[in-house]
Amino acid sequence: MTNVTESGTPGELAPHPSDTEFEIGQDNIQPFGLDIHNPVFAISSIAILAFVILTLMFQEQAAGAFGSMRGWLTETFDWFFLSAANIFVLLCLFLMVTPFGSIRLGGKGARPDYNYLGWFAMLFAAGMGIGLMFFGVSEPMSHFASSMGGVAGDAGARTDWAPLGAAVNNVDGARDLAMAATIFHWALHPWAIYAVVALSLAFFTFNRGLPLTLRSAFYPILGERVWGWWGHLIDTLAVFATLFGLATSLGFGTEQALAGLNYLFGWGTGPIAKVLLIAAITILALISVIRGLDGGVKVLSEINIALAALLLIFVFAVGPTAEIFATIVSGGAAYVTELVPLSNPFGRDDDNFRQGWTAFYWAWWISWSPFVGMFIARVSRGRTVREFVFCVIVIPTLVSVLWMGAFGGTAISQVVADAAAPLATETNNALKLFQMLSPLPLAAITSFLGIVLVLVFFVTSSDSGSLVIDTITAGGKTDAPVSQRVFWCSFEGIVAATLLLIGGASALSALQAMAVSTGFPFTIVLLGMCVSLMIGLNRERTGAWPLRDGTRPHGG
Repeated sequence: MTNVTESGTPGELAPHPSDTEFEIGQDNIQPFGLDIHNPVFAISSIAILAFVILTLMFQEQAAGAFGSMRGWLTETFDWFFLSAANIFVLLCLFLMVTPFGSIRLGGKGARPDYNYLGWFAMLFAAGMGIGLMFFGVSEPMSHFASSMGGVAGDAGARTDWAPLGAAVNNVDGARDLAMAATIFHWALHPWAIYAVVALSLAFFTFNRGLPLTLRSAFYPILGERVWGWWGHLIDTLAVFATLFGLATSLGFGTEQALAGLNYLFGWGTGPIAKVLLIAAITILALISVIRGLDGGVKVLSEINIALAALLLIFVFAVGPTAEIFATIVSGGAAYVTELVPLSNPFGRDDDNFRQGWTAFYWAWWISWSPFVGMFIARVSRGRTVREFVFCVIVIPTLVSVLWMGAFGGTAISQVVADAAAPLATETNNALKLFQMLSPLPLAAITSFLGIVLVLVFFVTSSDSGSLVIDTITAGGKTDAPVSQRVFWCSFEGIVAATLLLIGGASALSALQAMAVSTGFPFTIVLLGMCVSLMIGLNRERTGAWPLRDGTRPHGG
């Protein structure tokens, strides 16, 4: 194969590192059976280890620093996060309706490695499983309580709340705004973030023969420099973002699982309980990691989807079914109607919604994007760009509308019917799912099912994240030694436990602060990735790069 110049000469294929004498990081070190590509593995692991040690040594100072970090970033750069997310959505919609959509990942003859059911299951398990469980009730309730002045059923609503800055003077209007704001945070925008990363990685890996790692997506811009320090920097940022984004989600999962276990069985929720639960789940994740993608992640993902569907159907059947359907229809319509105002980074005066909710969410999704994007890319060979984008952003949007409408709609109906209900006065967001289920039949069983779902989502997030970090630090290899996957899976649990311990009463704030801090620089990386992806797709479509025959190049 002919090597290209740094600018990527049209008409020539981008080289796979194995085609040259230059390996990523130059040295392929294998101590203790590990496949370590210097310096990404070394820098990432040493920096994260130093972070864990320092935060444990200076817990009080670290807690204060974390508290101010999140606020400063979301207040100062809220416009940046919102503007970037809008760009990602517009790019995805553009790809769906233009000739770029006909390009097939892997070449014309490529066929999908997984059927739709298995593919969708892995998308959801990796993408937002824990989040839907934690926020499915708590977020609609938060927005509804704000819009109604905190008094369920109060017709004299506040007019100073705004995800939209609009006056709300009745329960139905408040419910619609609450659902629109909630769906906004879980629909097109977050999945467009994932789609940009996943599509970039899938295209440059399956169509251009480059390693499955973040640096490969920048080949059209950086050329051969992606194998040097520019590439090391991109991959190291991806490891940081992935690890702290995962730690945030694991923190939410730990809080909710412990709250549910305490609610049902009277278990404790203190620091020791948190660490023990993280340790137990990390062990289960290790077992799944050792079993690999098909034997571990795929199986658990399909189990999760089946359990989640069972719980969703149950809430539909025994909850206020008519009101749930009405909430889904009106809430979904409100989301479509108010999508542009909600997305406007400059047009609203509600700082709490724009900064405390949206900017944090977008930073969190972006910090997750290397992990989820690489995982989606790995299981998406054979899809066309149009099919890929549609399935990755539109299908999850519809599922989010159904999920939030069922769980959030049921919760809102309960507090409207009884302003003194426990759910109406519950301040612990981790408990709100269980408070919503408590008036329904079989509450103990469904609450336990909810805990199981959180825990299994916990495991699938941890093991799929470990596989992704392992791939990045091994230079894009998907067959790195098992001992290396075990290392990263264990490391994730240690980071999550450390941040929960040092956070004290503000444990989740500490986790959220780290997600925001890593999401900010990675937003810049994602914007560059958009440019690089368009260059690559255009060269493929116009024939500036020869088309592949459908087989994955280099046997990889």
